[in-house]
Amino acid sequence: MTASRAKRRLGYDILGLATFVVMAFPVYWLVVSALRPNHEIRSYDQTLWPSSFTLDNFARAVRQPNFDTAIQSSLIICVTAVLGAMVIATVAAFAVGRFRFRGRRAFLIALVMVQMLPPTAMLIPIYLQLNAMGALNEYWGVIVVYLVATLPFAVVMIRGFVVNIPVELEESAMVDGCTRMGAFRRVVFPLLAPGLAAAAIFALVNAWNEYLFAYVLMNDNDKYTLNVWLMTFTTERGTDYGALMASSVLIALPVVVFFMILQKKMAAGLTSGAVKG
Repeated sequence: MTASRAKRRLGYDILGLATFVVMAFPVYWLVVSALRPNHEIRSYDQTLWPSSFTLDNFARAVRQPNFDTAIQSSLIICVTAVLGAMVIATVAAFAVGRFRFRGRRAFLIALVMVQMLPPTAMLIPIYLQLNAMGALNEYWGVIVVYLVATLPFAVVMIRGFVVNIPVELEESAMVDGCTRMGAFRRVVFPLLAPGLAAAAIFALVNAWNEYLFAYVLMNDNDKYTLNVWLMTFTTERGTDYGALMASSVLIALPVVVFFMILQKKMAAGLTSGAVKG
């Protein structure tokens, strides 16, 4: 390795490390603030490392009213929306990736165009439509919104995995007696695991972290999702920053655990060795 190449690589390493520090610092500060005593959080003399640690912030967060109902609402809405989106997106991606039909290109372009629209631009039309359908303050109304918002990106992502699976694998399975659906279930679907994992993580992160639609479409305290429930830490007396930070840490944990479970699927080879021999 030449000296100039070594210097260039060192520069890239330093740049990458600096980028990591910038991106990781808010997460570090969130966790540290959740463990600081409340009086230290409000102090003007802030330090990178707290002088003492406490779990009282987490205790106050768990004791906050409607904590259990907020967990229930988030789980019902997010799990249902993600599962529904994965089923519909898988079928749509397989159809677009495997079959040639009129309007297929226009359909893909429409999916990309929909992703370009900012959610705030569609808030009022969605609100009026759900109001006419009697879906305001109902779980299924928010579920439909989250599901539809996730579908375009999930279809495009899963389609990329579908087109990379050799069609010969399906044909071989059908020659051996499988139907089209049987070949999909036994051959294609297992090979789609990395794509489904990536799309599921994207869908869950978007649904779990979404605030605006959940806040506008839900007006019952017992049906607030966790992100909307965080407002309860701000009152006329001020904001309980310690409990707020602790709650944010607790809310982030399910997504982190879900990602850790599926990250091996995302890193696995898609069709490695599938056509050998």
